[in-house]
Order: sequence, then C-alpha cells, then structure tokens
Amino acid sequence: MAELTRRALVHDRHGPPEEVLELRSEPLPPPDAGEVLLEVEAAAINPADLGRINGSYGTLARLPAVAGLEGVGRVVAIGPGVGQLKPGNRVRVPGDRGAWCDRLVCSADDLLMVPESLPVEQAAMAFVNPPTAWRLLHDFVALQPGDWVVQNAGNSAVGQLVIQLARIKGWKSISLVRRPEAADALRAVGADVVLLDDDEAVAAVRDRTGKKPPRLALNSVGGPSAFRLTRMLAPEGCHVTFGGMARDPAPFPTRHLIFNDISLRGFWLTRWMQTASRTGIRELFTTLFPLIESGRLKVAVEAVYPLEDYRTALKRAFSPGRRGKVLFRPAARS
Repeated sequence: MAELTRRALVHDRHGPPEEVLELRSEPLPPPDAGEVLLEVEAAAINPADLGRINGSYGTLARLPAVAGLEGVGRVVAIGPGVGQLKPGNRVRVPGDRGAWCDRLVCSADDLLMVPESLPVEQAAMAFVNPPTAWRLLHDFVALQPGDWVVQNAGNSAVGQLVIQLARIKGWKSISLVRRPEAADALRAVGADVVLLDDDEAVAAVRDRTGKKPPRLALNSVGGPSAFRLTRMLAPEGCHVTFGGMARDPAPFPTRHLIFNDISLRGFWLTRWMQTASRTGIRELFTTLFPLIESGRLKVAVEAVYPLEDYRTALKRAFSPGRRGKVLFRPAARS
C-alpha cells in the first residue's frame, strides 16, 4: 500500500476549541494485523466533544488527541487476520480514536456494522443521542402506555429523540424550553405538551397531568430547572440527570425526596457502553437502526462543513437558536 497521509483536527493540550484545535496533515501507517483503515464519511459535533477538548469531560484522551466522538466511515483496507470485515463495509467510527479526521487506522474488534440504508448524516449521529434517549426511557422506570415523561431542554437533540420515542411507545411527553419559538418544532416531532421552563411550569404540569403526574423526569440542564422537575414528579418517581448545560449545581427539595420517595439517578452513555455486553450493544443498535431508517427517529441537521471550516462549524454548533446538529464531511483525499 502506498504511503498515506490524513487530515485531522488535533489538540496537544486542553482548553477552548478555538484556541487548542489545529487541522494537521500527518502520515498514517497501513493497517497492521487485526486492524482496518477507515475513511470517515461524516462526523457529528456534540457537547461531549467540547468537554473532551477543554478537559471537563468524564474521560479524556491521551494527548495529542484527535477530537470527535461520533461518526460513520467505510473500510478501505484490512490488515492480516481480519476476517469479518471487507473493503466497502460501512461501520461506526470508534470514538476513542477521534472522528474529526478523513482517515484513521483502528482495531477491527467490535466495529459495529452500519446499514447502507441509513442516510449518511443520520448514520453519523446514530451512536450518541439515540442510544442515550432509548436508555433514559427504558432503564429507570417501567413506563406503561399513557404514562407521562417530563424533560427540560426539550429542543436538544436528545430531547427531540425522547419525544419521538415516547410517541412510538405510547407514552406522553412534556418538554420544557427556554424560548417560546421552540415550541412549534417540538410539536412537529410529536411533543404532547411544550411549556416554558419557568416558575409557572410546575403548576402547569399538574394541571395537564391531573391525577397521573410524570413518573420519570429527565434533566440535562441543572440549576433551578432541575429543582422544578423534582417537584413535578409522582410519588416514587425517578429524576435522572444526564447533562448540566447550565453549569449550576442542582438543588433538590428535601421535602419531596423524603415524603414522595423521589429517586435521584445519573446516566452516562459511555459507562453504559463500557459495562454492557457486546450482545446488549448490538441488540440496542439493531433496535434503533430500523427506526432511523424509517424516519421515525430523526435528528435535524443545521449545517455540514468540511474540516477546513472547523472554526465556523464549532461556533455554529454551540450557538443559541440553532435548529439541528452540525456535522463534518471530511472528504478524504487520495
């Protein structure tokens, strides 16, 4: 195989992405025994990527590191001893190797095959938010048809997927948002109730749910918003935190924890993936892929950029008011 180079968004230290990220061309060795060479088709930009770059995330890559936790690519070449994969196969890009690049070499072990029927941008976004939404709705409360789920940040990618999955399963969703103009987009994807995330929301939720208040609350904001969610829950309800966008501590009402027997839990998809069996992981994606293929689960796309425009892409990905995800299309070169 001829000598290869690749382009990658790399950081040698932790800090703000606009200060520490650099687009580099570097040599890439051919795949060794048990390895494959991948070309990246598309890679998503997620809040977790920001945490990995600035050093605030739960796990950090060894530096220097290629950024990006989520993407989809194709096998270009295989090393000796690789039997299950062949050139042309579409696979998940392993996040621990960095997805914001045009090529990478990685172990063939546990690479997840991705159906050709998935649109490339949806395929690139299939491995963080959809499984997070699924696990949040299935791992903490045995929801029954007609049960209510309440969440803040309803217009986030996970929030919209929670709405879609709840509709599929026959559960009802209440989504709290900071901006009134976000409501129409959430109703379009199936939200039953959309409310402003303010002090009036607690009474509004009680009015809408009557004698059947939510049994599950999903918090990705923190601060006063997390407090309000706890007050909305039914006795023996469960409050699950999986994000902290407000970067404020989450105070909880002691009265509700004691007298309503509210459970406080946390969820991190990375830990679930680390502890789940290979069979469990494959079964999860075997369930999710057909829903994505059919369009019943869909993440909106705000914009797509080449790697060269990474500064613009990152600014847009984390700007307020955006209506979807921002992705990279690396466009690997010969």
